[in-house]
Amino acid sequence: MLEHTKAEGLTTVWDRYEAMQPQCLFGIKGICCKNCSMGPCRISLTGKGATEGICGATADVIAARNLVRMIATGSSAHSDHARDVATAMFHATAEGESDYQVKDPAKLARLAAEWEIDTAGKSVKEIGHAVAEAALSQFGQQFGQLKFISRAPEAQQARWREAGVIPKGIDREVVTLLHSTHVGGDSDARNLILSGIRAALGDGWGGSMIATELQDIIFQSPAWLKSRSNLGVIDPKKVNIVVHGHEPILSEMLVAASHEPELLELAKSKGAEGIQLSGICCTANEILMRHGIPVAGNFLQQELAISTGAVDAMIVDIQCVMPAVGTIAEKFHTKLISTSHKAKFPKAQHMELDEANALDNAKAIIRESIENFENRDTAKVKIPDVSSPLVAGFTAENIFTALGGRYRPSYRPLNDAIITGRLRGVAAVVGCNNPRYQQDAGHVAMTRELLKNDVLVATTGCTAIADAKAGLLCPESAAEFAGQGIREVCDAVGIPPVLHLGACVDISRILVILGNVVKEGGLGDDFAGLPIAAAAPEWMSEKAIAIGFYAVASGAYTVLGEPLPVAGAPGLEAYLTDGIAADFGGKFAFESDPIKAAHLMIDHIDAQREALHLSGPMFPVPYQGQDAEVAAENS
Repeated sequence: MLEHTKAEGLTTVWDRYEAMQPQCLFGIKGICCKNCSMGPCRISLTGKGATEGICGATADVIAARNLVRMIATGSSAHSDHARDVATAMFHATAEGESDYQVKDPAKLARLAAEWEIDTAGKSVKEIGHAVAEAALSQFGQQFGQLKFISRAPEAQQARWREAGVIPKGIDREVVTLLHSTHVGGDSDARNLILSGIRAALGDGWGGSMIATELQDIIFQSPAWLKSRSNLGVIDPKKVNIVVHGHEPILSEMLVAASHEPELLELAKSKGAEGIQLSGICCTANEILMRHGIPVAGNFLQQELAISTGAVDAMIVDIQCVMPAVGTIAEKFHTKLISTSHKAKFPKAQHMELDEANALDNAKAIIRESIENFENRDTAKVKIPDVSSPLVAGFTAENIFTALGGRYRPSYRPLNDAIITGRLRGVAAVVGCNNPRYQQDAGHVAMTRELLKNDVLVATTGCTAIADAKAGLLCPESAAEFAGQGIREVCDAVGIPPVLHLGACVDISRILVILGNVVKEGGLGDDFAGLPIAAAAPEWMSEKAIAIGFYAVASGAYTVLGEPLPVAGAPGLEAYLTDGIAADFGGKFAFESDPIKAAHLMIDHIDAQREALHLSGPMFPVPYQGQDAEVAAENS
């Protein structure tokens, strides 16, 4: 596809990346500041220039302020997504008609009980309305703590209380964090990081978890299903509509509208054989998990999808939409349609979502896309004949059934598999694509290395799409890529060796799963003691930084392929990669080589197993650990 875009004279994200070289080292190392008009300031890279900002801020303080501002933005992105979902649920459960409705009343009842909402004598709609109100109250709450904090193991909560980082309200912590970075504000690097962690926990154990729970309730909880991924899912004989972004509020209605008989007839009248929906990024994962809609690609493929020449419309909402897609769309017949008041894009037609008339909005958008089918230039169509099968739809709830069966759902088989060494441990591999790296290469190489060393992998977001394209989301892939322990587990219960848990907000599902593992017993009393690790091999967004911090604060050893922008602040870097573990149990590591990064994760998992007095892997594995590797080299 890159050869095709070059032949067409198109500029893509990789071309723009090359044109940006060399990139500013002050920015990469996190030691430039423009928070007031006395600056901008930058700390010397050689030691011969300025060693502090005009106000006296040190490199550690400047880098910490820059970093926590990124946490604030990332946390607000996921949490604002959650607010929109909660608002949709609020309207769906109010008096009167709505295009949205409660589709998982059982999960609604469980959440209402967890939040101690009185359900006696109330209808599903009334209970849903009370839950939606309670969810919305979490954003502006000024006292107490977020409701989902109680889902964490008590020992983990104790760490948070000791550090003073339990979030009171989602918006409150973001505002407080930004306030602390104002000129003349917080000048203690560690305290700035603690404020950042408070906001990040408000994302992971607040906004993201609210989004996941409420989306399951009003759009339906995912179930295991089959689908396909990669650009080959675009159909040259159909009207192709690609949805891109992160919020499923509109995309759910687009799925429903695409089945409307009148619109299918309209498509046929224009010469198309039907309507093909597919997705990019996390909107893709949302409608994949619930409806099996195929995935066209992840973040770096958004321009390439349009350059197939067969996309009649790309429908976007918020987050991860490149401003450049309008320019690419202009070169073809593709209509770029924006739908959120929060995000408009150059050269896009705006058709704003009105939640009160969401289905009618979706029908209008699909009708616009169908009308554009006749403008397609077949001479410009180039669709790679490449797509891979996948199995998705895993959740914290249905993993009970996957592991223990319908009659005895339980996490005990997972815990036992870890305790006996059949599974060495569990890794969460998540995150974005980044043009600094060959697309997907880090995700796939790391995942394969973990699998063959009997580390089960959970994934979300763009990593999940990368693994899907590489064929790792099929049960059959265990035989080719996994060690004997994982193969036995996959054969026994019929799951893939990589579990697709949804969009990036659904990393909160992983937190819930780990909580269930601790509750099941036999593996310690908090996340910090579990044989687990996390990684984001190709991360690029501020959301990824917020996720990384709530993972570390939740006790996870977290390896980033791209270092955090702190290399110019040695004190801060030392705290994040070492000292922070004393406070929370987790810490960061930076390693761009995906195999070396996987080995760091395995070394940590092995150390956790040893601390729990568990034996090593049940079966022979290629990587025996750092000490064994050094011994082998010496011999």
